[in-house]
Amino acid sequence: MILTIQTWMQDDCTIGRLSYGDFHCLTLELPWKDNRRNVSCVPAGVYNARKYDSPKHGDVILLDDVPERTYIEVHAGNYTRQIQGCILVGDSLKYLDGDDILDVTNSKRTLAKLLSLLPKYFPIEITRK
Repeated sequence: MILTIQTWMQDDCTIGRLSYGDFHCLTLELPWKDNRRNVSCVPAGVYNARKYDSPKHGDVILLDDVPERTYIEVHAGNYTRQIQGCILVGDSLKYLDGDDILDVTNSKRTLAKLLSLLPKYFPIEITRK
């Protein structure tokens, strides 16, 4: 089964809907900045992914073969300032910290649920609208 993320670009962030079978959640990324490392969202495409024990974020999803990028993770976090080119997951979008940029909520719980459903290796497809 493929994990899909359908995204919508905003001026200050990229929001998305992640689906894996019956599981759905929301995603938050940085805005598109020509795929520059640490400051841009992930380009649209199909990537190999795997569960990974990140030294910085613990249990995460790691995307392999992203052009010109390495160590792209789907990890827990709430705010765009916690993203360095990666993807955050959560169960809703809200303005949490007063910076007028959308944030995701319940990220740790959402990531744990997603990881419990995934096999060790799987494909991810990211699309842009």
